[in-house]
Amino acid sequence: MTSPSTSGGPDKTGSGEHRRGGGQLPLVAIVGRPNVGKSTLFNRLVRRRKAITDPTPGVTRDPVKGLWEHGGRTVLLLDTGGIRAQAAGIDALVSQRSREAFTRAQIIILLLDVREITPEDEELIACLRPYAPRVIAAVNKVDTENHEDAVGEFRTLGFRQVFAVSAAHGRSCDELADAVFSGIDFSLYEEEGEPGREAAREEITLAILGKPNTGKSTLVNRLLGEELSIVSEVPGTTRDILEGGITFRGKNFRLLDTAGIRRKSHVTESVEYYSVNRAIAAIEDADVALLLIDAAEGLAEQDKKIAAQIVKKGRGIILGLNKWDLMPRNKKALAAAAEKLRFQFPVLDFAPVMAVSARTGWNLDELLVKAREIDAQLQRRIETAALNRALEAWVSENPPPRDGRRQYKIRFITQVSIKPIRFILFVNKKDGFPLSYLGYVKNKIRGLGFQDVPFAMDLRTRETDP
Repeated sequence: MTSPSTSGGPDKTGSGEHRRGGGQLPLVAIVGRPNVGKSTLFNRLVRRRKAITDPTPGVTRDPVKGLWEHGGRTVLLLDTGGIRAQAAGIDALVSQRSREAFTRAQIIILLLDVREITPEDEELIACLRPYAPRVIAAVNKVDTENHEDAVGEFRTLGFRQVFAVSAAHGRSCDELADAVFSGIDFSLYEEEGEPGREAAREEITLAILGKPNTGKSTLVNRLLGEELSIVSEVPGTTRDILEGGITFRGKNFRLLDTAGIRRKSHVTESVEYYSVNRAIAAIEDADVALLLIDAAEGLAEQDKKIAAQIVKKGRGIILGLNKWDLMPRNKKALAAAAEKLRFQFPVLDFAPVMAVSARTGWNLDELLVKAREIDAQLQRRIETAALNRALEAWVSENPPPRDGRRQYKIRFITQVSIKPIRFILFVNKKDGFPLSYLGYVKNKIRGLGFQDVPFAMDLRTRETDP
């Protein structure tokens, strides 16, 4: 088994660049001390509520990426965590990651609060002096003309361009966008041919979900070969949905690192509430979800609820037993663990169970291979004629049972959708149709190439039924 960071594993693309039609996009970073409105400005510019916004300082921890389109051009916009002058613990890691982000950026938006210039602002401004040609200063919270007079003080800071903006209300954001995009030489990023969005549609989006501290961020960082997510023993370190991209054996993967999902009774902070909601929303965005489980702790009730959401949405699911480097590495141990999972949650009897180690990278290549197989199954469509020939053989082999004097009959079957996969089974009588026989038909359908994915099967009595 090889780690993705070794030969044969994914090619690293870097968290600062975004593939599009095989190319890259210019990087623009929003930086500033905590609570100046970076996430609000980020959401305004990308036109999505992607970054969590809250009055609590230090909400954003890991850099959050989004596509910013303006004037027919596109850049990758980075919302960074607040940079603090004196920081320790997680705050120090956040500040370090934010500084690393702006060193890679083609344009740096320095966001300041019109109400004051603090010592933290002054220290950050000093750090940005070597990058001054790339810095555009934006003075935020200039919500009315009455605040305009205070902007003059910021024009003495020595930056060529200073804009008075209101991230909350959108004031002067178009002018800021004009300045940012005019400062980028897009010819350096253009490739032959129309980049379009075809490559994005060919990506497999893999969402990493699970309880806090199961190793989600460690796994994403290992796959990327770089530190996209801050890793800490503190539960709830990851808050926003973080994205990264890799290419594995010619296939592009988009990785989503999500916040750990805890029981509602344990979610006390408003920030964590929004984090959990966005993690659940990531299921909607995913093709395949990896439910990461601590191998030593096993399946918990919260894992079952997460898995139920994944199945409900018709997404592929892999049960990943992480920290397997601490477990007996033999086939019997894995078989016993898989059997226990299926006993605890029989509705997931189709889902592959894989042992991995995010810390060492063990078995992650095989994990990506399985994710690719599952994505292919989710796109599989069986022609109606072939499906009904198979149905005829199944019924001949094992006819439906009788209901007293009346024989249950299956008239027709058709597949109506992929991703999620859905079949409609036309029968002569819906009420009381034996669940055991439906299970028989579903098992037969799995043998047609749907062995690892969830699918739905609805009963109808005639084609005009809703």
